[in-house]
Formats: sequence, structure tokens, C-alpha cells
Amino acid sequence: MERFIYRQSAGITVLSASIADFQYKKHSHEEYALGVTLRGIQEYHLDGSLQSSHRNGVMLFNPEQNHDGRSQERSGIDYVMVYIHPKLFLDLLGQKEVVLFDTPIVYHAGLRQSILNLTNAIFSGRPEALCHELLLGLAGHFSEVEMRTADRQDHAFARKAKEVIQGNVTQVLKLDDVSMLFGMSKYQFIRAFKANTGTSPYQYYLNCKVERAKQLIEKSKDIYLAVSECGFVDLAHLNRHFKNIYGTTAFEYMSHLVAHNLD
Repeated sequence: MERFIYRQSAGITVLSASIADFQYKKHSHEEYALGVTLRGIQEYHLDGSLQSSHRNGVMLFNPEQNHDGRSQERSGIDYVMVYIHPKLFLDLLGQKEVVLFDTPIVYHAGLRQSILNLTNAIFSGRPEALCHELLLGLAGHFSEVEMRTADRQDHAFARKAKEVIQGNVTQVLKLDDVSMLFGMSKYQFIRAFKANTGTSPYQYYLNCKVERAKQLIEKSKDIYLAVSECGFVDLAHLNRHFKNIYGTTAFEYMSHLVAHNLD
């Protein structure tokens, strides 16, 4: 049976999941994502290579890093994830420059235990002040994990193209209009966008719509506001795309947050 439970505290989101047949579609998150495989083997494509996280593996995803996900074995997998907004993560590290994980999977006992301590505290409803301390303690391990400063190359095209798409998520994506802003044909734009971001403009557009809906749900706890504000046809349309990325429907995600707040 598939199980996805989300909670929030200390400015972050955590996930406890158990899956067997479910497969994530290719997607990315705006946050840094840190996870621990508790049972089974988690398999996913990342930056063109196939990764396998075995029991006790710590998975490290950079913001907007495209990946999918599945269980390698029919018996399934259990795992937890921590999602930390880039601004908060840099603050925790005491960094001003954007930093990136160099290695997608590490077997680091201290880091693994810190992730488990933090997720356990949030899922058990421990005080937020304690969760903040555990979060800071988790960040302390990254002096021992290989990281690098983000590439300083000029990616003006990718940045501007993303901004244009992000600013139009409530509308139908019209590639002719978007590509015209860059003096390109729509096919030139598609090729250039994918070459610079690793994903297609339409997939990025869908990802932004779902991410925006998630933020609205977290803020307003109003599922139908997310449907209308993010340009989805109806709740079923939002739920379908939300599940492809988060493993659960938007309605179920909101129910997790509301139920937790009532505890």
C-alpha cells in the first residue's frame, strides 16, 4: 500500500513515505531535499545517470534538479525526506553564495541520524524551538559533506526564460509568444531551454503550476483557491499533476496539514 504523509514545522516540510508500485514522474523541487532510505532500494534518474539508494543511504537533491523515483524491488521502499528552502539552507550554513551537493548519495551515519531525529521530532509534534535546534544541528554536518559553489557562468537566458514561465503559470503556455520574446522560433526556444535547464518548457511550466498550488495550499488551506489561482481546470486536474510530483493528491496534502494543525 502506498503511503505519503507530509508535515511542516520550523519553516520546513518533511515527508514519510512507503511505496511499492508508485512511480514519480520526472520533476524538480525549488527546495534542497535531503532523504534517508529506511527499507529497500530507491532508484531514480538524476542528471542523466541512474542512482540507487540502499538502506541507510542519504539522498541529496539540489534545488530544481530534475529526477524521477521508484522502488527497485517489488517489496517496496520506506524513506523520509526533508525539504529546505534555499534561502533558509544558506542561512543555516552561514553562506551567501549558492552551494550545491556534489554527490547525490552518501552513507554518513551522523547526517543520517540528524535527518531522522528532525523528522521524528516533527512527526511526533515536538516543540518548534527544538525542531529549529535539530535543523541547525543537521546543517552542521555539511562541513563534512562534499559541496561546491554554484557555477558562476552566465545563464541569463535560462534565468529569464524561467521568470517568464513562472510569471504566466495561470495562463495556457503559448510557446510562440514566449519564444518571440527571445527572438527565437518555438523549436529553437524548446531546444535552448532544455539544453540549459535539463527539462522541457512545458514540464517546467507544469512543475511551476503545481509548486505554486502547493504554496497556496500551505498558506490558505483552501484547495479551490489553488485550483483557480493556478489555472487548473478543476480539482481533479490539480490532483492528477500534484500526485505525479508529491505522491499524494493536493486534497490529501491539505488534509495532512489541517489535521496536524488541529492536533
